[in-house]
Amino acid sequence: MANQKALRLSAVLLFLGVVLSTVMQYPHPAGAATHAATFANYAASTDWAAVHLGQFIAEALLLAGLLALYFALNIAEGSARWLAFFGAVATAVALALAGVLYAADGVALKQAVDAWALAPPEEQAARFASAEAIRWLEWGMNSYWNVTQGLALVLYATAIVWTARVSRLIGVLMGLAGVSFIIVGWLVGTRGFTPANNLPTQAGYLLLLVLTIWLLVVALRRTAPIKPALG
Repeated sequence: MANQKALRLSAVLLFLGVVLSTVMQYPHPAGAATHAATFANYAASTDWAAVHLGQFIAEALLLAGLLALYFALNIAEGSARWLAFFGAVATAVALALAGVLYAADGVALKQAVDAWALAPPEEQAARFASAEAIRWLEWGMNSYWNVTQGLALVLYATAIVWTARVSRLIGVLMGLAGVSFIIVGWLVGTRGFTPANNLPTQAGYLLLLVLTIWLLVVALRRTAPIKPALG
């Protein structure tokens, strides 16, 4: 029963995280072709802090769901147990990176672009350079966050396919989602925020949405306790 409860908790947290993450994309101010135009959009935003706090809460829910999944799978021993364990470690690292990312994006970048927008002409070049430096730091943190989150999903997916604690197809979808986020991390790290990131990002979240709904249905319908896997 403890495993069953953990599986339900994991499924609910994952579902809430994916849904809230998707919803919070809509009020986020749009980027533009240049940093100057992008920063002008950001400076004009009046709900920036609330939007980014919502995005961080969404990510925290999603990653908490992945941590709960480690306990729900309850793999007792063998190589699959280590895969799940390192998946949990990667999840914890991704959560820490997300906290730093949203602190830089949700607080530091907003302060920098506001200061640039309000600066007198003789100070604008220096203010713009400061905002651009924070933007580049955001790229780096976003890149590592996506790669680490993707790695966590791939490790969990491998453990699920190996042990069949839940449907192996859920594990396959989770692995594909993880690969999508790793691709996003690589693209952001090498190119920054460009339209090339849109397809793998959308694919990753769509796959997450499908597998979390499926996992939620499985968790709510399951009545028998989960037996420990041996490897």
